[in-house]
Amino acid sequence: MVILSPFACPLSPLSAQNMTSSPYSRYAYGDLNENVPTGYRAMGGVGLGMRSSRAINPAQPASYTACDSLTFMFDLAASANWSRYRDAGGMKNKANGNLEYVTLQFPLYKRWVSMSAGLLPYSSVGYNIELSDSINSDYHYTTNYYGDGNISQVYGGLSFNVYNWLALGANVYYMWGELSHMRMLSFTESNVNSTIQYENLSVSNVRFRAGAQLFHTWGDHTINLGAIYEHKLRLNSQLLLFETQGDTVYTYTEGWQLPMVWGVGGSYSWANRLTVAFDFERQCMASADYGGVDYPGYMSGLRDRDRYAFGVEYRHNPMGRNYAERMLWRAGINVQDEYVSLVGAKKVTASIGVGFPLYTIGTVINTTVEYTHRGSKAGLEENSLRFTIGASVAENWFFKRKL
Repeated sequence: MVILSPFACPLSPLSAQNMTSSPYSRYAYGDLNENVPTGYRAMGGVGLGMRSSRAINPAQPASYTACDSLTFMFDLAASANWSRYRDAGGMKNKANGNLEYVTLQFPLYKRWVSMSAGLLPYSSVGYNIELSDSINSDYHYTTNYYGDGNISQVYGGLSFNVYNWLALGANVYYMWGELSHMRMLSFTESNVNSTIQYENLSVSNVRFRAGAQLFHTWGDHTINLGAIYEHKLRLNSQLLLFETQGDTVYTYTEGWQLPMVWGVGGSYSWANRLTVAFDFERQCMASADYGGVDYPGYMSGLRDRDRYAFGVEYRHNPMGRNYAERMLWRAGINVQDEYVSLVGAKKVTASIGVGFPLYTIGTVINTTVEYTHRGSKAGLEENSLRFTIGASVAENWFFKRKL
């Protein structure tokens, strides 16, 4: 069966049933999600050193105790994405959208212990690519590449203030999902049979993330430092591989892992008006199996994924009478390596956003616009624009009313 790289072929209209339509999602687990709230996405995706009573931050489990001891919080977000793909054969546009996440957070014991839970995406696959060509002008064929699916996760996390300057936390996730890929080679000539290869990978398991934050405030100045760690994890997995040549079905049940992850971040805030933050995170993909010895040759050339994020947030006056003075203005940049060596190019995202606080309740409507560039003009170039809107609701549930 002939398999041709989609990075050297014209593009057909793309379709997806999840949050991506990118041909780059063809490899390994697809496009990975950062799991930071909408407001932090506008700041380049920072989160490891962020600690705020206005946001639920599942990327850093130690941050949950930043919430008010009387407040229940709820966060919900959805996004719409428009992408343009260009290569030597032409250009195509694609639009898609979906629910991003649902999270909640509340205190368990005053300001010392807090809990968070929610539903988050881990990764998404979605592409549809078509190539037409001929062999010595004698045989004319079309090759189609199609993939979809996602890996989702529900999580629960606890955070403890060990001292007035130290918080520790941990998340436990249950992950599940299916990723499907199909490659079909069909000939115009009736005397040549078509061939199909179909792969379906289903995975599940429980994973953990530990986090820690150091924080200190003096006068109008606050500094937060944070770190996270996840150990390498072997997934409960099953790959079904179907090939029409011989109508054979193969099953593989070993060889898929999630990488060790570690990261550090920091933020500085002044007078609850200006916040500057940075993150560095490494996913050690090079030492994690994808396919393994049970399925040799399925995926090779994974490499470590480094992510750098920098962001800033500003509001003129948190207590101002003018509404514009209380609005939150955000901007940031995110640069990360592609974790498949074959892809090569870095993924760069620039983001801006605005937070709109409501008058009557402790709610902020957060909006984010992200522009992402990946690939190169020599191969496949992708430019996308994503708009995300979320509502972060905070209400006083845990206080006694006086009659």
